[in-house]
Amino acid sequence: MSFPLLTATAVVPALGAVVTAAVPAAQRAAAKWVALGFSLVTLALAAVVLVRFDPGGARFQLTESHAWIKDFGVRYELGVDGIAVALIALTAVLIPFIILAGWHDADPLEGAHPNRRWRPTQGFFALILMVEAMVVISFEATDIFLFYIFFEAMLIPMYFLIGGFGDRAGGRSEEETATQRSYAAVKFLLYNLAGGLIMLAAVVGLYAVTADQLGTGTFSLQEIVQARAGGHLDMASSTERLLFLGFFFAFAVKAPLWPLHTWLPNAMGESTAPVAVLITAVVDKVGTFAMLRFCLQLFPEASKWATPAIMILALISIIYGALLAIGQRDIKRLIAYASISHFGFIILGIFAMTTQGQSGATLYMVNHGVSTAALMLVAGFLITRRGSRLIADYGGVQKVAPVLAGTFLIGGLATLSLPGLAPFISEFLVLVGTFSRYPAFGVIATVGIVLAALYVLILYQRTMTGPVKAEVRSMPDLRVRELVVVAPLIALLIFLGVYPKPLADIVNPAVDHTMSVVDKKDPKPDHPVDAGWFSYSPKSDGGSHDGASGGAK
Repeated sequence: MSFPLLTATAVVPALGAVVTAAVPAAQRAAAKWVALGFSLVTLALAAVVLVRFDPGGARFQLTESHAWIKDFGVRYELGVDGIAVALIALTAVLIPFIILAGWHDADPLEGAHPNRRWRPTQGFFALILMVEAMVVISFEATDIFLFYIFFEAMLIPMYFLIGGFGDRAGGRSEEETATQRSYAAVKFLLYNLAGGLIMLAAVVGLYAVTADQLGTGTFSLQEIVQARAGGHLDMASSTERLLFLGFFFAFAVKAPLWPLHTWLPNAMGESTAPVAVLITAVVDKVGTFAMLRFCLQLFPEASKWATPAIMILALISIIYGALLAIGQRDIKRLIAYASISHFGFIILGIFAMTTQGQSGATLYMVNHGVSTAALMLVAGFLITRRGSRLIADYGGVQKVAPVLAGTFLIGGLATLSLPGLAPFISEFLVLVGTFSRYPAFGVIATVGIVLAALYVLILYQRTMTGPVKAEVRSMPDLRVRELVVVAPLIALLIFLGVYPKPLADIVNPAVDHTMSVVDKKDPKPDHPVDAGWFSYSPKSDGGSHDGASGGAK
């Protein structure tokens, strides 16, 4: 019997959460090192998954399957495709940096009343590891019911991270800060629970349909897709559309897609910077990942039916998020609205139904995670020094903390998708893929690029340039621990921006499979040309898969 590598990748951080929580209350430093150690072991396991995964092999690899609840057809069934592998790697890479960045975020407040101090440090880091475990197994699950359990369960530790360990900055009273944190945590929980309950009804409905037509109900993604391909499972259009909407609503809340996005600015604004990264760079990716894995593959006809409406919502997210980011006075809320705009690009690429669009969307999930982590964590270091999230409270920082300002600029330039940094190729592919099928949507989406340049450069100008404000005159530059957090993220942004081929080679076969399930082919250009090394011949048009997508070579 082979080693259950996928199970181990999820169990190690869960075990780490238990061990970290069990560290004696007086041993705060030990708890931090224990949590960091378990996150590094998880990273090592994720690296093994990455090495053992064969992009040219079977669709799902490293599979595990065991009977769980036999009477209801529920199985403990795991497997990864290229998209899942990329997102597991992203999660495993980010968590150690999140832990290091939040090294002192849960330390007791000096001088505070004992009953009003922060919750134990052990709890903070244990919750982060528990979220990692649940996110990883969500990427691995190929049983729909198993996925649903962890899709919902991750809300619990996130609720406590937002409500119990929120941002200390803001110039508000302790009572007001606690009230705003509680509001943000409850809003996060209610929105996502509402989406989850609707999805549960759809999951039960899908089980009923499979039981009726196959004789035995199943939650297995692979069995359902194979049954549909073989003609053994034929849903009525109205049934398929209702089930699709039930799944999509939950994923759109998590993503977050306009108009279901309103929980995100509150949650990110009131969280510590590392937890804000955990939300938008890790947890929210489960929503867009699930659109590719479940919505498109379980309900291909309904996905095509809903495409125009979803793309309009994605365009609204892109423009709306960018416009509100421009008008923000709070640094963290600006980054939150920028993320809403970026998720609009991801969803636009998914539902463009082209290989370039979906490859770009998948790369965007990874690259957005890295760029947002870099920008938000540096912003967190800045806010910690000044004690304020307001943009107006800064000025001239680059003169007193040039390394902090420089890394902040690189994170910002990555956020606006500057050529040479990782998000550029993702955004380029999304726009190319969208334009090839929906030219009008592609043109409108480019407005988001211009607006991104505005909100990033305005933020940098107001905080980093100009006269040095008295309150920042003695601001220290980045310390060694903070450099250890930021430097690898910036290096990764540059590497993936200059050479995205390794990542593209991993995700492209999974994108090709998704396109074949949905039965969509790329539009053929009116005037084909020989693009040389920049060419891409997707399988859907009868060409061979050369390992790059739309120039990601």
